Parts: sequence; structure tokens; C-alpha cells
Amino acid sequence: MAQNLTTLLLIIMLAPCLGALLSGLLGKYLGVIGTNIVTILLMIVSMGLSIAVFCYFWQSNPPAYNINFYQFAVIDHLQFNIGFLVDRLTVFMMVIVTFVSFLVHVYSVGYMQGDSGYTRFFSYISGFTFAMLALVMSNNFLLLFFGWEGVGLFSYLLIGFWFERESANYASLKAFIANRVGDLGFLLGIAVVLTYFGSIDYQTVFAATPGLANVMMSNIGSGTMNMLTLACLLLFVGAIGKSAQVPLHIWLEGSMEGPTPISALIHAATMVTAGVFMVARLSPMFEYSDVALSTVMIIGALTCFLMGLLGIVQNDIKRVIAYSTLSQLGYMMAAQGVSAYPVGMFHLMTHASFKALLFLAAGSVIVAMHHEQDIRKMGGLVKKLPLTYLCMLIGALALSGIPPFSGFFSKDLIIEAVQLSTIPGHQLAYFLVLGGTLVTALYTFRMLFLVFHGKPRMDAETFAHVKESHWTILLPLVVLAIPTVISGMWFFGSDLNGFFGSSIFILPTHPVMQLLQADNPDSMQFLMSKIFDLPCLLGIFGILLAYLLYVLMPQIPAVIARRCSWLYQILVKKYFIDGTYDLIFGGGARVIGMICYRIVDTFVIDRGIVGGLAHFVSGVGRQLRKLQTGFLYHYTLAMVVGFVIILGFIWLGA
Repeated sequence: MAQNLTTLLLIIMLAPCLGALLSGLLGKYLGVIGTNIVTILLMIVSMGLSIAVFCYFWQSNPPAYNINFYQFAVIDHLQFNIGFLVDRLTVFMMVIVTFVSFLVHVYSVGYMQGDSGYTRFFSYISGFTFAMLALVMSNNFLLLFFGWEGVGLFSYLLIGFWFERESANYASLKAFIANRVGDLGFLLGIAVVLTYFGSIDYQTVFAATPGLANVMMSNIGSGTMNMLTLACLLLFVGAIGKSAQVPLHIWLEGSMEGPTPISALIHAATMVTAGVFMVARLSPMFEYSDVALSTVMIIGALTCFLMGLLGIVQNDIKRVIAYSTLSQLGYMMAAQGVSAYPVGMFHLMTHASFKALLFLAAGSVIVAMHHEQDIRKMGGLVKKLPLTYLCMLIGALALSGIPPFSGFFSKDLIIEAVQLSTIPGHQLAYFLVLGGTLVTALYTFRMLFLVFHGKPRMDAETFAHVKESHWTILLPLVVLAIPTVISGMWFFGSDLNGFFGSSIFILPTHPVMQLLQADNPDSMQFLMSKIFDLPCLLGIFGILLAYLLYVLMPQIPAVIARRCSWLYQILVKKYFIDGTYDLIFGGGARVIGMICYRIVDTFVIDRGIVGGLAHFVSGVGRQLRKLQTGFLYHYTLAMVVGFVIILGFIWLGA
């Protein structure tokens, strides 16, 4: 396989691209069936080869495969190449991305049936997969940035897929702008790397990092700043935007305006995890900056807890799961910030399965409810949708960190890693991620109980017509339920500290992974020792609290909302962050635009330049017109006066 690896990697990346082009350009000729065959078969090719490459790296454990196969540009001594860096971290992400994308393709066959933009939709999701693969397979910042912007572009197109809706257009534009803010920081970070390292190739930059770790940049305000810290912080700004961390999280909720398969694709293992992957890939840089690591940890922990609280007051089934994504991304970032990169990637994998499962199960409920998404208008669906309920229950238990489901292993390891860390601010981060376990279980099972339990809260006719979805919708649920149950124990059973080999770099001064490995030698011992620990008990308490509040005594939440109306309004208004952004940036842009219109456009341009010039020419013309009187003696007088003046000049010159 080693000899043909470049060819295989190109096929893996370009197969979804070919599917996107064929369904996008020839969709009307291919039709629905042809589009399904082309895009799904090409995804099977990409997924199958990704699994084969993963097995090769897992069994043979070869060194990292770094190859440049195309020279994009040469500027002076700088070379900009297109190439792949494939190691255990890369193949890990390739399998996750292609597996989830394949299931989303299959699921979309049933979900998007009859939609007028059917072929366009499949073109977009295949293109999205291509961009994500380019991002994770890149061996330099150039191809990374291409994939980074590619997933941003396709997310804009997918969120605004139903462009007839004003809300979808608003949400897609909001996502695009929020990501551009993060991407500006990301681009500036790449510029710092290029300036000081003289290269954008990963391995060149990583090799030079120890020697440049203490380089200071002058003229930063009134003092100096560590160059590597600045580069890492700017690159992390890009991760804040792409992975929807506080304060650039505002776009992720609006992404629910797109079709449900897109919610699974964007929220599970692709776009939003790009920032998590990027920090892990650049671990040889982040490890030399405790300031950057501390920032990553605190931002992640804040996102974990604050966004989880917002999930409690959401009534749209997809938005509840969306805020859970924000919270779980916070867990992953907190793990990266304490140098527990393998644990963060572990949670990325488990989250990919149970979050895709939850979104696709929610889509099954929405289809059964004739596209109703308000959980207050559901209830009593457990007997109508037994398979969907079972799959959503499995996903909910995994999300809440209940043993032995996959989320239990990865989430508990993150909490323990934060507790063991010595990075500045880890005490605050620990309490935030610990509190997140209670909040997660509460909002997750609030959703589950309101949707499936209690009395039906819809009209009798709607309830009578509720039935399980098409097999193309249910099959991906069953497939995703399997790794949701077993993947945590399987991954934990491997050498967690050495799973990614040399693809992740951790300094000896950050020994969290060694401490975790020493405390938790095997999965069964971990399971037995952690089942009565505080994180697991808080998760169980959250489930019981949700059952009490939303099944046994459903009148209590309304009373709490009235008694604590100030807190309720803070959560409903999302901490007023969206409103503040609209006021400062949206309102500010409108004020600036009005000033430009009133002063620059109307007064300076219209009245000053355009209108003023016209008035000047017209006035001069009116005055010159007075010379044309039509009387002969006036013209004779003018000739005589002119003749005298000319003679005067001649006489004076002589």
C-alpha cells in the first residue's frame, strides 16, 4: 500500500469533489436516482479507502507520510505547495468524516425526498466533505486554509439551502460573517508564522518551533509579546469561529435553518470540529505557550457551561441539540488546553457518533410530526416511534455521560484531565466542566421526556398519523447507535497515550496524559472506579431532576420561570450577546451607512461633485449666453474693444 498511498489519498479526497461536480452540473440529466447512485457510490469509495488507510497505519505503524505533489507558487525563496501529511491523527479524522458523511448521504435520500433542490443538496454535501478532507489531510497552512474556507463556504450554502425563507438567508449570512471574523485572526496567525518561520509547511515549522519559542515581537502596543504566543492565539481565533466557541458561537444556532441532515453533518464530526483538530495538529506549537493553552482551556470551559445552560430554555428540538454541540465542543477545547489532546480527540470521535445519532433521530421525529419542531407540541410518541425513541435514548445517555455508553469514558477523562492539570486557571475550568455534566443531563432528558413521554400535546388527527420514518432514515440511526454504545470502551482499551503516536506532541512539563494513564490502566477498572464519582452522579441527578420537572410535576418549570424571571430572561435572550452584537455592529454599520448616505453620497457626491459641477457649468452658460444679444452694434463694440486691447499688449511689448 505504501507505494500507491499518494494515489489512494488523491482518490479519497477527490471522489466527493467529483460527486459534487457531477450532481451539481449534471443533476438535471442524472435525475434523483442517478444523483443518489453517483454521490453515494463515490462516498463509499472515499470511506472504504479511508478505512483501508486507517487499518494500514494501525497495523503497520509507519512513519508519517509527508508528500508535496503540486507546486502552487514560488515567491522569492518561499515555496507554496499542495501536499498531504498522513499520520494516525489524519487517518483517524478521515474515517470519522467519511463515515458520518456517508450516513448523512443515505439519510438524505429519504429526508429530502420530493424537495425541488434535491440534486443541488447532494452537490453541496459532497462538496462539503471534499473541503473537510482537504483540511484534515493538508501538510501545510495553505491547503489547511483552503479547506478551512471551503467548509465555511459550503456551510453558508447549506444553511441557506431553503433560500426562499428570510430566516434561512439571515442565518446563513450570520454564519458567514461570524466565520469571517474568526478567519481574519486565522489568516493573521498564518502571516505571523510565515514571517518568523519563513515557511508554511507543518514539519518545517514544527522543527523550528523550539528554537523560536522565546522570540519576542516589539512594537506590540507599548511593549513586547512572545511571537509564538501571538501566532497561537491568532490561530485559535480561527478555531473560536469555526468551532463556535464563546464569543463567536452566535452562528451555530442559526444553522438549524438548514435541512436536518446538514445539522448532523456540520455539528457532528466535520466543520465544528475543525478547530479542535487544528489545535491538536498544531500541538508542537501550542505546547510551547502556556498562555495560549490557558486561553484555549478557559474559553472551552466557559463555552461548555454557559452554552449548556441555554439548552435548558430551548423549545426547538434541533436547537436543544445545537446548544449541546456548543457545550461538547467546549469539553473538547478544554481538553486541548490542558495538553490532553488524545482525550479531546477521543471525545471528538464519541461525540461524532452520538451527536449525529441525536440529530438524525430528531429528523425522524420531525418527519413523523409533519415538520413540527416545537417540543411543547409533542409528547407521548414512545409507542408511535419505538425505534427512533430507542436510538435517541442511546444518544441521550451517551451525551449525558452515563456508563457504559461512549460519552461516559471520554467526558470523564476530560474532567479528570482538567482537574490534574497545572495550567493557570485550571481550577475554574474544572468547576465549569463539572457543572456542565449536570446541565447536559438536564437539558438532554428534558427534550427526551417532552418529546416521547407524557400525554400527547398535539391534535388527535396529527397524533393518529404519526408513524416511523422511511428505512433510509432509520438505517443510519441503527448504524450510529452501535459505535455510540461500544466506541468508548474500544478506544479506551487501546493505549490512549500512544494511540496517535508522534502525530501529537506533548512536552514532559505537561504530564496530564501520563497521570491519566497511570490512574486508569484499563476500561473496566475505569468504569468501576468512576461510576460513583461526582461527574457520573451529577449526570444521573440531572436525569432524575428532568424526570421530576417534566414528567411528574410539569407545572414546576413555569413557576420557576416566573419566580426567577430575571434569570430566565437572561437565558432566553442568550446572555444578550446576540442583541449586543446587533446593536453595536449591526446598528453601528447602519448608522455609518446612513452617515455615508446623508453626508458623503447625498451632500458631497450628489450635491457637491455631480450636482455642483452641473450647476457650475449651467451658471457659466447662463452668463456667457448674455453676450449673445443679437444686436450688431454690441458685436461691433466688442470687436473694437478687443482690437484696442490687442494693440495695447503689442505696444507694451514693444
